[in-house]
Amino acid sequence: MSFDYDLFVIGGGSGGVRAARIAASEYGARVALAEESRMGGTCVIRGCVPKKLMIFAASAPAAVAEARGYGWQGAGVGEFDWGAFRATLDVELNRLEAIYTGGLDRAGVTIHHQRARLADHHTVELADGSRFTAKHILIAVGGRPSLPGIPGQELGLISDDLFLLDSLPRRALLVGGGFIACEFATILAGLGSQTTLAYRGDAVLRGFDRELREMAGEQIAALGIDLRLNSNPSRLDRNADGSIRVSYQDGGTQDVDAVFFATGRAPYTGDLGLGNTGVHLRPNGAIEVDEWSQTAVPSIFAVGDVTDRVNLTPVAIREGHSFADTVFGARPRKVSHDPVASAVYLRPHEIGTIGLTEEQARDRGPVDVYAGKFRPMQSMFAGSDARALMKLLVDPRDDKVLGCHILAPNAGEMIQLAAIPITMGATKAQFDAAMAVHPTLAEELVTMRSPARRWPAEE
Repeated sequence: MSFDYDLFVIGGGSGGVRAARIAASEYGARVALAEESRMGGTCVIRGCVPKKLMIFAASAPAAVAEARGYGWQGAGVGEFDWGAFRATLDVELNRLEAIYTGGLDRAGVTIHHQRARLADHHTVELADGSRFTAKHILIAVGGRPSLPGIPGQELGLISDDLFLLDSLPRRALLVGGGFIACEFATILAGLGSQTTLAYRGDAVLRGFDRELREMAGEQIAALGIDLRLNSNPSRLDRNADGSIRVSYQDGGTQDVDAVFFATGRAPYTGDLGLGNTGVHLRPNGAIEVDEWSQTAVPSIFAVGDVTDRVNLTPVAIREGHSFADTVFGARPRKVSHDPVASAVYLRPHEIGTIGLTEEQARDRGPVDVYAGKFRPMQSMFAGSDARALMKLLVDPRDDKVLGCHILAPNAGEMIQLAAIPITMGATKAQFDAAMAVHPTLAEELVTMRSPARRWPAEE
């Protein structure tokens, strides 16, 4: 059978763009890509990149306060200019989007700036009604924020909307306890908004190490954020002055100027035409794939958040690249989803984590917990009480490092380096054999000689 393209990619985020570019530039495939929004996807346009830049902006006042602790008594910042920041941010995002688009153009990929859906196993239909056939189809449409399903939720915003505000709210409520909610709460508080974070659980960052979660909550509250645990809104109503009245399940109320829902994300599979194929979906709408990212239909593949495996940008990129190598490069390559390092960009201390949590390690057998809590030198000298955590989990039966959890300045940078030996299966003895670099935070990872505790506890 003759096809219009060797590959048609639906979705112009990190995973889809990588797959399209590699298939076309390195393996000579005829490739087309459809994207209904901006090229670059969630990470570049409305996620990782703008969020990290906002974290930098929100951290500036604390950096100035720290400078005063080092003797710079004249140091100070004026009022934050959201308009000026947004203008500069827009320029940067436009630059990055142009890089993504330019890379596809140079690779010879045909770009369709419109929504696409599946007509059958080999046919893609665009929003304008045009149809194209492809030997292989890759779905890389990512995920979208979910709403909680409460009355008045249309009065709230989602995380995407933060990057589009004309002005910052004076009073803001973040609903949720995941990394998006926590990061955005620290951003808004740092930029001057009176911020509340409401979460239905008893500790933020569900799924992370419990000790790390509790310290993260303490840090969030220390920023002046009103952290409301075991609390969940039941409805939203518009007040006469334009503000929003938030009613909570416990009967309490609160008036705010903006409500941001960060209550999870769902695979973006609605109206994708999957009913015209034999592609299987999981109960949450995620596309079922095998270890090669292939669906139940041999010609259709899926990568990234739409598969709900490990929802991180570098994972989507690796999956997209591996797909192109496997299908077009005759270089079969699977992606390992365990272990995968990740970071949460809180203030003043980030979180970096990889491997098992202490709770997961206990479930699988005995574990030695090496942990140190201390005040980092730089902020302590300036008078800060913020504490850091460095933690290694070790299997005493073979000395293998099962997990690493860090709450500290630049934890994201540290966990990337720690991920290398842990992914290689390093032992605690091998960590200890590395000479410490002093004085650094990271030296704690190679100088903790005795476990802080063991499980099960010794009699």
